[in-house]
Amino acid sequence: METGPTGADRIAFLGFGEAAQAFLEGWRSRPEFAARVAAYDVKTDSPDARVRDAKGKDYAAANVEGGRSAPAALADAPLVFSVVTADQAEAAALAALPGLGKGALFFDCNSCAPQTKARSAARVEAAGGRYVDAAVMSPVHPRLHRTPILVSGPHAEAAAAALVALDMAAKVHAGPVGSSSAVKMIRSVMIKGLEALACECALAGRAAGVDEVVFATLDDTFPGFDWKKRAAYMMERVMTHGVRRAAEMREVALTVDGLGLDAAMSRGAADWQQRIGELALRAADGDPSDYRDLADRILSALDSHGETK
Repeated sequence: METGPTGADRIAFLGFGEAAQAFLEGWRSRPEFAARVAAYDVKTDSPDARVRDAKGKDYAAANVEGGRSAPAALADAPLVFSVVTADQAEAAALAALPGLGKGALFFDCNSCAPQTKARSAARVEAAGGRYVDAAVMSPVHPRLHRTPILVSGPHAEAAAAALVALDMAAKVHAGPVGSSSAVKMIRSVMIKGLEALACECALAGRAAGVDEVVFATLDDTFPGFDWKKRAAYMMERVMTHGVRRAAEMREVALTVDGLGLDAAMSRGAADWQQRIGELALRAADGDPSDYRDLADRILSALDSHGETK
């Protein structure tokens, strides 16, 4: 069978949310991209018709084939990208195995602990696939398919070549499955932990009426950081993606625990991410660039849910 310039005539996604859509948008910005793209997202099986319809519209807008099941979406695809939430990554891999082609590269791009990825790798390899530990190292916007990715495991060189053929910013991180994920997870101790700290600081500051002074002193201590602007950005991320980030931080905690350390900070960050994410507030309903507006709306929602004292 003839293949396009990407080296693959068919690409499949497990999960079709922000990351998958960003990668696809980037690939299709290149005239030479000609691969057929299929996807399966569990939201198409939701009991809520609105959720099912919304995901169907995502498929249509992106011109992808919506698989009736995970195995159906993967059929005949030499490249498979798993981009689901961290808490569903292992289950998604297991569900997809009946459709995985012999020798297909299975890119596990999910934010999971090394031990979680090792379990998934064993199942994928036993099914005849080639498992790749892929760590997406920054937000997918604005860089889309050029977002930096580290790949590890026994198929890392072949995986990197396939990603480079897709014009992706891939780099081999030497080591077994879990090596790239260890980098991502330990980095998230700081990145996602800082988001949670920014939320707690801003909320407490607003509740006490001292936020302006607090951020002024932080700017004095860390010149050039612009704490108000950064706090607004981080709070928006937690409001929009808090539940997904909480799942990642629980995997971060597993990583830290597995190293014989106490992951108390990561578990605390997961709690804040989950609590704020579950409020389902839309940052765009107010001023997402103003931490005060975001903090006040979060505080009001927490109060209405009985989560403030």
